[in-house]
Amino acid sequence: MHYTGNLEGSLRDANKLGYTEIPEKKPGEHYQHDWNKMVSDIQMYIKKLNFMYRTGLRNGGVEYEHAWGSFDPEAGPHTVKLTNKKGEVRTITAKNVLVATGGRPRILDIPGALEYGITSDDLFSLRTPPGKTLVVGSRYIALECAGFLTELGFDTTVAVRSDKVLKNFDQDMANKVKSVMQELGTKFLMETEPASLTKSDSEGSRITVNFEDGTSDDFDTVLFATGRTAATANLGLPSEAFASPTSSKLVIDEKNLVRGTPCVYAVGDVVKGIPELTPVAIKAGELLADRLFGGKTKLMDYHSIPTTVFTPAEYSHVGMSEEEALTEYSKDEVECYMYSWGSLELSVTHRPKVPSTMANEFDEEMSPNCMCKIVVHEPDEKVLGFHYIGPAAGEVIHGFAVAFKMGMTKSQVEDIVGVHPTDCEAVIQQMHITKSSGENYVATGGCGGGKCG
Repeated sequence: MHYTGNLEGSLRDANKLGYTEIPEKKPGEHYQHDWNKMVSDIQMYIKKLNFMYRTGLRNGGVEYEHAWGSFDPEAGPHTVKLTNKKGEVRTITAKNVLVATGGRPRILDIPGALEYGITSDDLFSLRTPPGKTLVVGSRYIALECAGFLTELGFDTTVAVRSDKVLKNFDQDMANKVKSVMQELGTKFLMETEPASLTKSDSEGSRITVNFEDGTSDDFDTVLFATGRTAATANLGLPSEAFASPTSSKLVIDEKNLVRGTPCVYAVGDVVKGIPELTPVAIKAGELLADRLFGGKTKLMDYHSIPTTVFTPAEYSHVGMSEEEALTEYSKDEVECYMYSWGSLELSVTHRPKVPSTMANEFDEEMSPNCMCKIVVHEPDEKVLGFHYIGPAAGEVIHGFAVAFKMGMTKSQVEDIVGVHPTDCEAVIQQMHITKSSGENYVATGGCGGGKCG
């Protein structure tokens, strides 16, 4: 869906670059899109993936059991009870047991939420276009969903409980992501969230959302992206396995062994304090298998993990945010180098912002869509965090993640000769303006991320 949303901008660019069969669209206008076809193709691909996984398990000699699993306290931690949809029960015993049940979307505990709201999981199988949509939440899933819905032409609003979006990310970068979304047409309601949901008409086609600040509005779809809960509630694990009496997260040691158990291991979203990312769970599982069955000793490194937020302007990072760095080091030890620029392609096509975000009649073109921030420990120039917003940021981050894990310094970044004309050229040539200087770090010229002459 992120890719589908990005195509809207590409179609606008194509018209500007001479593809005359593609009609020009004014700001706020969108190309016709078949939502049902997109969802059908996505669901077919998901079914294909599921089939491939089942086939892979079978070819690997793994028995697949479609059932609910739980531990039997009387039988001990080596015994797992399996209950299928018919209520039939069987038990299996094992030397080691791995819990990797993942997480499930969490919906606010307010009147009408369960009856009328949906989650991000539901969105991918929604058979009717969502129409005017309220996205509740401020984390990356909320902004990703709001981003592609906006690009597809749906009237989209994000309700944020606090005064920040992406609060666990670097806030300079988070605010850039937000501003790009606003210029595309996403609306934000800050420091408020729904208090209740009701049906707004007798036919039940629209949902009235009553907000905590006393205001209300009608929507066709209300999507809750307010975090996820680890699927551990009915596993039968001892209370000491959990982070707290009210937490669904499990506590593990460095070898992934669950606290209070002699043989139960856990990886992925069920674990407290680690990134909730599929590749993290996969890597941790592979290393666990190597230790249990391959005679190896390597442990999972949770501190050098790159991640990407797939908003309209993709945001990738590895390492610390500025805020995190300042909790570990003094203000005098931390410096941030910043630069913002427009990618070459968008500089040529002059993509317009929506009228509601224009400062005046001449303020038509979108702000620079790229930004980089390098958080540095000044005494030794070690890079503490690398942050990048721009096209294909998810692809860009991998090389920098390798360098970061190897102890990259600011001088080493500057020693590289960039490829011209590219966005990453800015990371090599232009990262010399410090945040503490107060200088303007937004480019006023150049060719994409580089210098022209």
